[in-house]
Amino acid sequence: MFEPNSRYSKLETATIAVPDLDGTPRTLRYVRRRFIPSSAGMTVLMEHSVIQSDRLDTITARYLSDPTLFWQVCDANQVLHPADLEQVGRRVNIALPAL
Repeated sequence: MFEPNSRYSKLETATIAVPDLDGTPRTLRYVRRRFIPSSAGMTVLMEHSVIQSDRLDTITARYLSDPTLFWQVCDANQVLHPADLEQVGRRVNIALPAL
């Protein structure tokens, strides 16, 4: 359902039966909610100081060689919204996910 490097790839899927407009049941498949994991088991590779031109995707591309792994940086910093890590002067942990 998701690419292997997606934050959702290891989440459990579930189903729910809902009625269609005509009353016949229809089964919907969905992914269960994802919570930000604890950063306690993550290996911090380095700390990055955000400058004016930084964006999280370019920071992630620079350190992890894949801009789509921005979610790993969010998890390492216990942040839900990626834009929260783009504040000039903020120190951002670049970490590997816990195994």
